Amino acid sequence: MSEMAEYKYPALFHDRAKLVNNMKKLSSKCSEQGIEIAGIIKATNGTVATAEDFVAGGAKLIGSSRLDQLKRVKESGIAVPLLLIRIPMLSEISEMVDVVDISLNSEVVVLEAINKVALEKDTTHKVILMADLGDLREGFFDLDELVETAVKVENEMPGLVLAGIGTNLGCYGSVIPTEDKMVALAELAERVEMKIGRELEYVSGGATTSLLGVYHGYMPEKINMLRLGAGPLIGPLEDVRLCYNLEAMGELDTPFVLKAEVIELKMKASYPQGELGVDAAGKKREYVDRGMRKRALLAIGRADYGDIDDLVPEMEGTSVIGASGDHTIIDVEDVEGDVKIGDIMTFRLKYSALLNLAESEDVKKYEI
Repeated sequence: MSEMAEYKYPALFHDRAKLVNNMKKLSSKCSEQGIEIAGIIKATNGTVATAEDFVAGGAKLIGSSRLDQLKRVKESGIAVPLLLIRIPMLSEISEMVDVVDISLNSEVVVLEAINKVALEKDTTHKVILMADLGDLREGFFDLDELVETAVKVENEMPGLVLAGIGTNLGCYGSVIPTEDKMVALAELAERVEMKIGRELEYVSGGATTSLLGVYHGYMPEKINMLRLGAGPLIGPLEDVRLCYNLEAMGELDTPFVLKAEVIELKMKASYPQGELGVDAAGKKREYVDRGMRKRALLAIGRADYGDIDDLVPEMEGTSVIGASGDHTIIDVEDVEGDVKIGDIMTFRLKYSALLNLAESEDVKKYEI
């Protein structure tokens, strides 16, 4: 439980060898089915190290929803295509054309603006048109409109290159990327190709949840790119395994862990004493009376990682029972052995916790 003094806490640790290993395993599995991986770096605040590890592990593109992160990667000299995975804002198009090679799109007015800027800069910009297959985030919900827009891009927007089509599932509407959804995307790609008279460079079948189709063998041959962030970054705790029982994800390592220091250790009642109102976040909470329990207080809180459900303690016998903005409360009653003031506790992380911790200025970052 104790750590050497060279580290300051709380801290997010990035094990680079484990991340490279995760990407190698996923890229090997995907390449067997003709699928390239775009490594999505937004969950680590777009560090260059993450992009380097992804490329070392076999990623063929690097993507993010944040233009500043991709600009940082471009300036580092990493020589793979850069992909903007959030629909471009009109206000950022000029910079976007300078920074990224490809963007995901679903609005004609945005495509027209990109085309105009690309022509002014005497260049071309690749676009992937997004189809909304039911998850109800970005994309053309009317698929006929997508096909019409694809033809318009191909024939009337010389500043653009229609690189492909894609979809996103599971990020908002919890829609599973089942075989029928993947087949629908493949068939849509064939419709577009028939209309424009050539093959598309990319048919992007979604994010980490779409690994279901890869591991279960139902991904259509037409789909040749996935956008993976959570899978390689989180590893065996990724929700695609927890929710859908995809045990193959258990082969992956855990590249990122949180470590935080114990600052108080006391026996306390498990039910608050007094008339109850709301907590510091303005929410009404429910508590379970388990009698007197030994509790450790850690010097980190919801302001750093978000939701306590996104922390998974490594120490056996512990559970995360609550938090405020700057403190986290751990039940340590059932721990075998001693827990002491100054001890360091380690947590595996779900995706949202990693995203928050990577952006927290108060959490130290270490690459090992």
